[in-house]
Amino acid sequence: MQLLRMAVAALIAIGLDQISKFVVVQWLDLVSLQVIPVVPPYLVFVMAWNEGVNFGMLSQYGSRWALVAFSLAVSLALVAWARNSRGRTMPVALGFVAGGALGNALDRIIYGAVADFLNTSCCGISNPYSFNVADIFVFLGVGMILVVGGRTP
Repeated sequence: MQLLRMAVAALIAIGLDQISKFVVVQWLDLVSLQVIPVVPPYLVFVMAWNEGVNFGMLSQYGSRWALVAFSLAVSLALVAWARNSRGRTMPVALGFVAGGALGNALDRIIYGAVADFLNTSCCGISNPYSFNVADIFVFLGVGMILVVGGRTP
């Protein structure tokens, strides 16, 4: 049951990530437009191809396949963790992290880089970075892991 919960959460994360990228990057043609103001400055679609990790770190090293392999290894480790977890929340959290990692790995395989397009700014602070739905799921999953910790909700 734990692996089923994790798999469903991971598939939701991958599915929403890839659908959002198709709609915004391909269908709305963000690749050509580069910027689409949605609710400026709170939400602007800004095309960014991330060849590295967070905020483009390691992009100068041509680490595409190493990062795909790392995402797969982390996801397999999370499967082992989920198999031994108790409760309902932890497998979902682990699935969100794995799904986010696999969604970005899929981008690296298909495009050679991760498609980032969400840019949010607020309250006089201008955010220079873009992110994507997979990143949201990784953040959400890690947050859930930190909150749930060793408990079994």
